Amino acid sequence: MKVFVVGANGQIGQHLVQLLKASTEHTVRAMVRKQEQAEAFEKAGVEARLADLEGSVDEIAKAAKGCDAIVFTAGSGGHTGADKTLLIDLDGAAKTIEAAQKIGIHRFIMVSAIHAHRREKWNSIKHYMVAKHHADKILEQSGLTYTIIRPGGLLNEPGTGKVSIAEDLETASIPREDVAQTILAALPMENTFNRSFDLVSGEDAISDALDQL
Repeated sequence: MKVFVVGANGQIGQHLVQLLKASTEHTVRAMVRKQEQAEAFEKAGVEARLADLEGSVDEIAKAAKGCDAIVFTAGSGGHTGADKTLLIDLDGAAKTIEAAQKIGIHRFIMVSAIHAHRREKWNSIKHYMVAKHHADKILEQSGLTYTIIRPGGLLNEPGTGKVSIAEDLETASIPREDVAQTILAALPMENTFNRSFDLVSGEDAISDALDQL
């Protein structure tokens, strides 16, 4: 598959782009919003397109055209206010889903947040959880072949390749590299289609954990 990575310049996105670039099964196109980011990817041998999640659906659709799958791993970041979270994490995701529908890309993987589906567990940064919750709901109702991955607290440590995957898990952490590896593994796996799950570090190899879904 040719995979369109939204949020390619983010920390999970950068891991995923490199994994896809090294893959023998997939190719990658990075979506970024700054010219210098696009130039850096192109220099590294990665196809890149400019588009802004605060722009139009048509802009995103044009950037994604010709791809077979979309991974949404964009986020406004912890340093922004609630307004940016709604514009990027919620409306940006909704626009990307609309763009996929418009140009006939059916496979869509969403990087969400642990417990986004369980309001009773939202203890902090509630505006962020609201954005993730409703973006996930929009995807579930879109008719696309979705997988929603809800990782725990994100770490910049090297990945271990060992995870725990289930519909509901206790809060824990996971290296960003392992999140990217899980996305890559889930892309073609039919038992992840139209499924959502929490993801944290654990004892199972990623492929085995996904097999057990």
